[in-house]
Amino acid sequence: MLLGDFCLQIMEQLPTSLVPLQLRWAEASAALIGFLTGSLPAMLGILLNPFIGVQSDRHRGPLGRRRPFLLWSTPLVVVALLGLGFADPIATLLSGLFPTGAGVNSLKIGWMGACMVVFVVANTYIMQVYQFLFVDVIPAKVMGKFVGCYRAVGALGAFVFHRYLFGYAKSDIAAIYTLAALLYAVSFLLLVWKVKEGEYPPPPDRSTEGKLAVFKSYFRDCFGHKIYWTTYSLSLFFWSALVPFGTFLVFFGTQPGGSATGYAPTIGLSLTEFGHIKGWCSLVGVPVFFLVGPLVDRYHPLRIAMTGLFLSAVTFLACFFMVQDVASLNFWLIVNAASQAVYMGSYLAILPRLLPRAKYGQFFTANQIFGFSGVVLAPVLCGWLIETFRDYRLVFVWCAACAGMSLVMCVLLYRQWRALGGEAAYTPPNQNA
Repeated sequence: MLLGDFCLQIMEQLPTSLVPLQLRWAEASAALIGFLTGSLPAMLGILLNPFIGVQSDRHRGPLGRRRPFLLWSTPLVVVALLGLGFADPIATLLSGLFPTGAGVNSLKIGWMGACMVVFVVANTYIMQVYQFLFVDVIPAKVMGKFVGCYRAVGALGAFVFHRYLFGYAKSDIAAIYTLAALLYAVSFLLLVWKVKEGEYPPPPDRSTEGKLAVFKSYFRDCFGHKIYWTTYSLSLFFWSALVPFGTFLVFFGTQPGGSATGYAPTIGLSLTEFGHIKGWCSLVGVPVFFLVGPLVDRYHPLRIAMTGLFLSAVTFLACFFMVQDVASLNFWLIVNAASQAVYMGSYLAILPRLLPRAKYGQFFTANQIFGFSGVVLAPVLCGWLIETFRDYRLVFVWCAACAGMSLVMCVLLYRQWRALGGEAAYTPPNQNA
């Protein structure tokens, strides 16, 4: 499971870190970059996630109810990644074969958009079902420790990418995509082979229900109590901070070029220098994740999450006011990364504590609908804000505001959890619905 996460995190850096750069080099606007790398995946996720959750919860087969979806989706992800990695020669080839009058950059943007659709559809299955799998496989009493290890190993994967691969994005981008795709394919095939699922009770019989009745049942179950609405809202606001931060930070740290003329000055690092800073930001999360895991099991993930959200909001603001040069960028991004790690190390342990286990996939995807709803709007709105004021530094203000709203939701969620019995007696509402 952890080996799969290590390679998964290397792969996940490609669409979030390299695709924005590729689009900028093709003269795409900030709003279009935000749409293709943030809003488009979120829109497809909103459409797919409820279906994936119910489908996975109800599936029974020789490989269990989770691993078949990982097996089927992995080849599509690999093909889409290779398509993104070789976007430049493919766009040049298409311009010669089909002389439509569109420039090579326009063809490249269109090709990358098509590859992103294939990638997002297949990767949405993988990212959802993978998280369902470890809830089914890992004992609840050590979930906090596992999530800490999971996050730490993932941070090591992100460190390897930014420290050793990101700096070669301009010269060897096809090789980076190819290497990451092969690592991912091998690790996930090993995961499907080696990880064994337990026995599941038969799924409830719904053979006599029509599709409309199943649709109504989904929304009645998942949205029938206010604690679930608050849980989902927590995801909405934090994801609204996280995705624009990942998309636009690289342009503040480096020299955006392309259509970014007339903008406020940026730090002006090379891709290699910026990759090293991002690598250290990933690495600093490793000890934090290992520390947070046992604290989550002991003190409850909601308490740790509130601490992490407060620190994240404060350090986002500090980045806006305090970052003036390379040294201050390095310092405050590392402090912010450690703060985010406190929250991220607790977040995945919150959901198994609050959501019904029998229909975990169904409720988890309802949570994703809210998170993706924020992601649909956040990159485009943040991109519009940046373009309007011509200053990439404003990404820190956006992220601070969204992290602050996440903190408000987390405090409300904690109070509702306490009102429903808290540590001693909490039972998920509607768990037998």
